[in-house]
Amino acid sequence: MKTALIAGATGLIGKQLLQLLLDDPYYGRVKGITRKPIEIQNPKFENVVLDFEKLPAQDAALKADDVFCCLGTTIRIAKTKEAFRKVDYDYPLELARIAKNQGAEQFLLVSALGADKSSGIFYNKVKGEVEEAIRQLSFSTFHIFRPSLLLGNRAEQRAGEGAATAFFKFFGFLIPAKYKAIDSLKVARAMQVLAKENKPGFYYQESKELQGY
Repeated sequence: MKTALIAGATGLIGKQLLQLLLDDPYYGRVKGITRKPIEIQNPKFENVVLDFEKLPAQDAALKADDVFCCLGTTIRIAKTKEAFRKVDYDYPLELARIAKNQGAEQFLLVSALGADKSSGIFYNKVKGEVEEAIRQLSFSTFHIFRPSLLLGNRAEQRAGEGAATAFFKFFGFLIPAKYKAIDSLKVARAMQVLAKENKPGFYYQESKELQGY
């Protein structure tokens, strides 16, 4: 059986993906990277507690077959563009490099709708840049997930998302499928299903298609 590694295991998508993989007999071991210890009573679970500034020092602990990267923040929470880039670019890329060196076969990255390395919007540009940088590492399988606005219960409130969620609830039928808000659980399910297909190649998973999971 395979080993899965989840970065961002306490986030909106990550915590749902963690439960899905723990319940899935396909994976014999599930590692969850967190900054602080988390209590989960499951013999398959291994909590890898680390400082993301010191990822290389933890390379052996990051060994896995399939790596799921659900890291992400906002500039409001990060406070500066530099801090945002560290979480959404530096950490995922460093994790991918280490995972590749440790023999990982698949890397599954949560990005965002509108990601584009040539974008004039800082958020979209960083997302696009990290997609391209990880692609250059040439994993056997690389999936990029580009969800629209995520629906779900976050640990922290993000500015504007409450109003946006209410809008989509009542007027979502007017929005093109590509831009509709999406339940975070659907993204987690898509990551689980597509990883188990173990299909070599490079794939974009757009929000419209993710709605079907």
